[in-house]
Amino acid sequence: MRLFAAVLPPPDVTDELAAAVARARRLPGADGLRWTGRPGWHLTLAFYGEVGEEAVAPLAERLARAARRTDPFELALRGGGAFGGRALWTGVTGDVPALRLLAGRAEAAARRAGLPMEEHRRYRPHLTLARARGRDRAVDLAPFTAALDAFAGRSWTVRELSLVRSNLPGPGVPGEGPRYETFAERALGTGG
Repeated sequence: MRLFAAVLPPPDVTDELAAAVARARRLPGADGLRWTGRPGWHLTLAFYGEVGEEAVAPLAERLARAARRTDPFELALRGGGAFGGRALWTGVTGDVPALRLLAGRAEAAARRAGLPMEEHRRYRPHLTLARARGRDRAVDLAPFTAALDAFAGRSWTVRELSLVRSNLPGPGVPGEGPRYETFAERALGTGG
């Protein structure tokens, strides 16, 4: 199964973000983007890719340890940005060092569980809102990032780390994106 570790913003936070995204989606050129669905909004901590059934339990146990060692912390979604002309996102403010620490621990959990991980890169916290259609197509995302510049969401306390399963759409399903389901949740700061 295809898995990743994530922080899931609560509904009141995604309500605010949904209103800002709705305004951005009315801009010219918005139909040139594949917008992520609200049920899939998350802050990825570590992407594991395809994980065999035999590795899921050890990974979940290692993630539980990582969560226990991380105290709850405050975050808020804020502003907008882009990765080149390929992805539009909203950023994160608050205790970003704690989020980075949790991301590092989620990556280390996978290594300790025996999962092969790509070369470590500095964690860039963001929540992806849209992607350019097609791998080789870039879009001018400046109007969209400008529309999100003033966005400042309410803060919330991150209290858990989620292990999420990504279900990719079947072949021949145009425009459908992945569906996400929370596979396991681990409470932060419960000792250890």
